Amino acid sequence: MRLEQLQAFLAVAQTGSFQQAARKCGFTQSTISRQIQSLESELGVPLFHRTAQAKLTLGGERFLPRAGKICQEWQQATQELADLLAGKQPELCVAAIHSVCAHYLPPVLQQFCRNYPDVQLRVTSLGSDRALKVLRDGLVDVAIVMNNRFLTASPDMVVDILYNEPIEILMAANHPLTKYEQVPWSELVKYPQVVFKDGYGMQRLVQERFLRLGANLQAVMELNTLDAFRGVVRQGELIALLPQSALVDARHDSTLAIRTIESTPASHSVADSLTEMGLSRQVVMVTTRDRLLIPPIQRFCQLVRESIPLQFKQAISNAVICSPASVISH
Repeated sequence: MRLEQLQAFLAVAQTGSFQQAARKCGFTQSTISRQIQSLESELGVPLFHRTAQAKLTLGGERFLPRAGKICQEWQQATQELADLLAGKQPELCVAAIHSVCAHYLPPVLQQFCRNYPDVQLRVTSLGSDRALKVLRDGLVDVAIVMNNRFLTASPDMVVDILYNEPIEILMAANHPLTKYEQVPWSELVKYPQVVFKDGYGMQRLVQERFLRLGANLQAVMELNTLDAFRGVVRQGELIALLPQSALVDARHDSTLAIRTIESTPASHSVADSLTEMGLSRQVVMVTTRDRLLIPPIQRFCQLVRESIPLQFKQAISNAVICSPASVISH
């Protein structure tokens, strides 16, 4: 059964004439007749009485409302797809890690709203692994996350690298590790840590590094907000390994200190097989190829590519000005 057959059937039913139906559909009368005959053959029942006026048979009367609904559904479906490709999208859903939501996304969101005032933006702060999962499940359109090649290794995924940023150590201002400008891994591994909850890329990154070191990660607490990290760390001995962009507010807090991690291990007894121990994370934007065909999503991704890397570079410059040495003087 083809759509053209249904449309021919509806045209004949509405006009009561094969000739008028042909004019309405833009075909010859013989074409309309063949379509109706083919449809009747497939259904196994005559649809019209062939008299001076094409009148529906009992089977035709039963079939009429169903045929109308099928054609109506098809018209609605094609219109919705046309609207989608024209940028008439009711909403755009984004999942992003907390530091991106807090510091880099706001200018992008404001510009997007100016470009597409009729598109409802929905932004959710999630851990990287969770954000990639909801993207793969079709619950969001774009994810801005810490890269996880195991979750993005698909031909349908489009991955844009936004920036690479170092991981630094957050600690209390009077912590013993503040005596170092660059903390050796041999000293860092001695202290208990606050880590992100399961499902956050940072937890996996830290765990993998300690595993490579052959050291025991003393993860005594799991949290998922930066406010909570700062509140817990300032109380005493606990430290946290956090990306630079997550430490913007901490740099202006006199009760906290930030230190970089020594690139080369000071003690070969800790990791004699590792020659370069700098720790960093890669932040990426991920969507799917089909979504990039939709103008609002395409524009949003363009804004992210143009804005966030520049904002990150500016944040790095500010972080250099506000160096760890300036923090420990408090």
